[in-house]
Amino acid sequence: MDKTTNNSKKLLVLNKPKGYLVTRSDDLGRKTVYDLLPDWAFTEGWMPIGRLDLDSKGLLLFTTNGQINNALTKPRSCIKVYEIWVRGHVTDEHIVEALKGVQSKHGLLKALEVEKISFGGAKTKLKVIIDEGKNRHIRRLFGALKDPKFETPLKVLDLKRISIGSFKLDIEIGKWRYLSVEEEKMLIKNLN
Repeated sequence: MDKTTNNSKKLLVLNKPKGYLVTRSDDLGRKTVYDLLPDWAFTEGWMPIGRLDLDSKGLLLFTTNGQINNALTKPRSCIKVYEIWVRGHVTDEHIVEALKGVQSKHGLLKALEVEKISFGGAKTKLKVIIDEGKNRHIRRLFGALKDPKFETPLKVLDLKRISIGSFKLDIEIGKWRYLSVEEEKMLIKNLN
């Protein structure tokens, strides 16, 4: 990628790997997403739009524009799509519960859509769509549901965000790029 910033760009995308914190710095010296971006991203104040926890991966947008950040992070502003692997067999009843929602100390956690992609061994792969993103939203939602065979909570083993609004992840893990002007316009236009 460019070694210098492009001041006309408003958004960049990173395909975040697992093991990186979404923060500007860490007192414990752990790796942050800024270790994957050019130095100017930190010094010029490029900020992540939303979060992905340490064990999650996938699409993470950055901007220097506070209005864009606010528009994309307010609840129900745009949908976010994830592919997840869950330990245990996710039943149709689990999907109904996830769509209805479960109460937590963080408020109501629910999904807009859940699609079972595959089941193999002791894991289920799902596509999950949400329109807000409370802290560890999907992990907590599925953790509130019980595996019927073992009566233990389901556990999200792997979580990857694959799209935000109209923008779909299209770069290799650990890489970044600017959004084109057309991609920026389309993403912002489709905000609710």
